[in-house]
Amino acid sequence: MRLLQDTLACAGNSSPRPQVSPAPVAVRDTGSSLLIQQTPEIIRIQNKPEKKPGTPPPAPAPGSSTPTPRPPTPPVSKVPVAPSPVSINIPRFYFPKGLPSGSANFDEAIAKIEAAFTEFEEEKADIYEMGKVAKACGCPLYWKAPMFNCAGGERTGFVSVHSFIAMWRKLLHSCYDDASKFVYLLAKPGCSYLEQEDFIPLLQDIVDTHPGLTFLKDAPEFHSRYITTVIQRIFYTVNRSWTGRISMTELRRSNFLQTLALLEEEDDINQITDYFSYEHFYVIYCKFWELDTDHDLFIDAKDLARYNDHASSNRIIERLFSGAVTRGNSVQREGRMSYADFVWFLISEEDKKNPTSVEYWFRCMDLDGDGVLSMYELEYFYQEQCERMEAMGIEPLPFHDLLCQMLDLVKPECQGKITLHDLKRCRMAHIFYDTFFNLEKYLDHEQRDPFADLESEGPEPSDWDKYALEEYEVLVAEETANDQLLKSCPQFIMPHASCSQGRLSTQQTCIG
Repeated sequence: MRLLQDTLACAGNSSPRPQVSPAPVAVRDTGSSLLIQQTPEIIRIQNKPEKKPGTPPPAPAPGSSTPTPRPPTPPVSKVPVAPSPVSINIPRFYFPKGLPSGSANFDEAIAKIEAAFTEFEEEKADIYEMGKVAKACGCPLYWKAPMFNCAGGERTGFVSVHSFIAMWRKLLHSCYDDASKFVYLLAKPGCSYLEQEDFIPLLQDIVDTHPGLTFLKDAPEFHSRYITTVIQRIFYTVNRSWTGRISMTELRRSNFLQTLALLEEEDDINQITDYFSYEHFYVIYCKFWELDTDHDLFIDAKDLARYNDHASSNRIIERLFSGAVTRGNSVQREGRMSYADFVWFLISEEDKKNPTSVEYWFRCMDLDGDGVLSMYELEYFYQEQCERMEAMGIEPLPFHDLLCQMLDLVKPECQGKITLHDLKRCRMAHIFYDTFFNLEKYLDHEQRDPFADLESEGPEPSDWDKYALEEYEVLVAEETANDQLLKSCPQFIMPHASCSQGRLSTQQTCIG
C-alpha cells in the first residue's frame, strides 16, 4: 500500500506532459496481485487473485473491466453511393410537326412531281397550272396558290421544276402531316403559326377560280369583303386560344383542312356552310350595310344599338366597345367597330351555343376581368333589363328570385360565383346570356321549355346556320319585291351595286 500511495503522489506532483495512450502498470504485493490502469480521467484498481498451479483462471465477472488491448481504430466509413440508374430508352412521344413515317418514299414523291412538270412548257408552271402539281403532291386542289407562292412564284410569275422540288424536298424532311405542311406553305419564314393576312393569297385564288364564285369576277370591290368575312370565320372557329395566331395544334383540332378539301368536290359553294358560304357572307354584309349609314365600313355604338330593333341592352353595347372582345386599341380609342369585328359580334349574337360565343359574352359580362361572374355583375346587367320591362308595362322578376333561377340553371361548382367552365358545362349559356342583355330573346325563352332543345336526337344545324338561312330567304324576298317596284316606276332612278339571288348585280332604285 505504501507503494500505491507513493505512486499516486508522484502522479499528482508530476509536471504535465503530452497525453499519451494509457498503458497498464502491474505492481506485485505479498498478499495480492494488483493491476493499476491509469487514464487521464479514471484510475481503476482491480484485485487479481494469485494463480495457483493447476488452477484454471476464473471466468470474468459480468460487467467487470478486464485489461484488454486497445481496439484498432475502425476504418473510415464510406458514404454509400447509390447505384447508377439503369438507362431506360423512352421513345419520343411529342411530334409538333407530325409523326414521321418510316416507310415514306421521298424519291417516289419527287418523281411524280417531275412527271407533272414535264407537261408544262420549259417545265415551268404558272398559278393556273399549279393544280396539277398540287394533285401530284397528294394535296387538295386549293393548296395550289400557297405552293406557288412558297416556291417563289409570286415574285417571278412562274415556278420551275427545280425551285419547286427544292422547296418540296425541304418540306418533306421537316413536316409529316397536313397541318404542319399547310402552316409551312402559308406562314411567314420562320413562323410556326398563321396570322390573318397569311390566308389572303389562298382565299383570293378561291375567289378567282372556284366555279361557285364566278359571278364575283364582275365585282372586284366585293372580293376583299368576302375574303375578310371568311378569314374572320376561320379565326372565330379555329383560333380557340384567342391569340390571333392559329397554331398547328388548333388546325388539327378543327375541321378547316377537311372543309378546304371539299371545295374541289362541290361546285355550289353555298353547300359548304362552314367558312366559305357566299350566302352567309351575303347575310353578314347586308346586316352591316343596314347599320353603316355613312358606308365607311365602320359603325359606332349608336349604329350597333339599332341592330335587331334595339334588342341588346346599352350596357352590353358599351362593353363591346370597351375592348373586351376586340383586338387593338382602335375600337376603344375611336369608338368605332370595323366590319371584321362585326362578323364576330353577329355570329356570337345569333349562336350563343357556340363555344367561342360563350367565351365572347363571358368576357363582356366579366367587368373586372377576374374570370368570375359575381352577383354584383349580374345585378348590374339585369338592372337595365328591369327598367326596359317596366317601360313596356311588364312587371320584372325581382333580382333575388331571378338569381335563384339562374343558379339552378347553371349549377356553379363554387357557390356565389359563375365561371366560364360552369356555363360551358351546363349547356344553357344562351338562356343565361339573353336573360341579362337581350330582352327580346329573354321574353321568348320565358314562353318555351328551356330543356326542349337538349332532348333532340341526332345532329342538327347550328343556330347560326338556321339564322343565316332564314335571313337569306328574307333578303331575297325583299330584293324580288324591289325588282317588281322598279318595273312600276321607271323614272327617277339611281344605279347602285346590290346583291340578289346569291350574286351581285346592278340594280336601279326608285327615289323621290
